[in-house]
Amino acid sequence: MTNFKRNFMVAVSVAMLTVAPALACAEGVQPQITVTGVGAVSVTPDMARITLGVVQQAETAAAAMDAMSEAMRGVLAKLAEVGVDPKHIQTSNLRLDQTYENSSMGTATPSGYAAYADVQVQVYDLEKLGVILDAAVRDGANQMNGLQFDVADRAPVMTAARQAAVADARAKAEVYTEAAGVTLGPILMMSESGAHVGPMPMMAEMAFDSGARSVPVSAGEMTIAANITMVWGLGE
Repeated sequence: MTNFKRNFMVAVSVAMLTVAPALACAEGVQPQITVTGVGAVSVTPDMARITLGVVQQAETAAAAMDAMSEAMRGVLAKLAEVGVDPKHIQTSNLRLDQTYENSSMGTATPSGYAAYADVQVQVYDLEKLGVILDAAVRDGANQMNGLQFDVADRAPVMTAARQAAVADARAKAEVYTEAAGVTLGPILMMSESGAHVGPMPMMAEMAFDSGARSVPVSAGEMTIAANITMVWGLGE
């Protein structure tokens, strides 16, 4: 056998060895369909988280801290008076800053100090929410830094949202496969791509009701949603 024939046969053999696994792999690929399902559940909030701020200014750091501490004691006392459990109250974001005053020449000169602290309160009796807000603001808190409504036990709501997401994904997959003239095979993969809480209703009005001595609020509804991606094999 000449060298040319020998080299040609070797090249053909190598090519066959290279192509064969690729063909086998291609033949083993199962047709698939990937669908994302979304499930959303609307619920009425049964709790609220409020963040109140206490800010006091003075000429010295010590005086500012003392004034802020006194105001904070008033807030905590009033919260206890209206029935808030101490374990549902947390102080955070305590800080002390130097304050400045701008002159007509555009220069800033130190003018004193400002002491800050936040009080985070969890309220489980929403009927008392307005009274709690009014009491805290009237007795020491001078900033409203946030109000969010929530559901104390999210687990059942999340379960319902996930079940709805799976049902949504299957319904979409059945529509697609029927339109394509194929059948839906076994589930090959499932993954949750994220869950989220829809817009949380915020306080409807910040004005005080001088007659009822409470802040009018509206809890409204909130939406908890789940997203799931599912992969099915396809039949003929």
